[in-house]
Amino acid sequence: MLKLGRLLAVATIIFVAFPVHEFAHAATAVALGDDTPRWQGRYTLNPMAHIDPMGAILVLFAGFGWARPVQWNPSRINIDRRLGTILVAVAGPLSNLLLAVIGAFVVRATQTGSSFIFDFFYNFMGINVALFVFNLIPVPPLDGSHILFALLPGDNYQLRAQLNQYGFLILLAVIFLAQSIIYAPVNWIIRALMNPLLF
Repeated sequence: MLKLGRLLAVATIIFVAFPVHEFAHAATAVALGDDTPRWQGRYTLNPMAHIDPMGAILVLFAGFGWARPVQWNPSRINIDRRLGTILVAVAGPLSNLLLAVIGAFVVRATQTGSSFIFDFFYNFMGINVALFVFNLIPVPPLDGSHILFALLPGDNYQLRAQLNQYGFLILLAVIFLAQSIIYAPVNWIIRALMNPLLF
């Protein structure tokens, strides 16, 4: 049975971390000159603009999931398109890492205090780390795929098409058959965040 601290942490992920993640994408695109996220109503922290029901439910059972992807137009930005793509893509996962750092700070400050507060922030930290790692997997539609395509030299249309075709199946395989791909780096990052020498 799920503890109350974890249930509330999942709710906070859905209604806070997901909107922050997607807003980070939108804000970066807008800052680079593309107002598409603003026109589509995604330049906001309102959870209702970002929540994807399936991705939200998955957070409860798997510890990671997704929100509705922010759309933007690389041709409208005012810097190199590949660099802009990387910046917009990485903004979301980095927001989760920042939230995890905040959670780790509170966890370490409350280790000898309330077990509820500790459980809540420990789960909040852990899920944000999982979202950071999960979203960097280089498979569409995750952020890592946009980073991969931007880093690859030349025309990668064929690879992009193949990954777009089979990306969701690959993600399902990872989620249900190979979660260690996600949780091995997640556990390493959590241990690093809990290191008293870090901050």
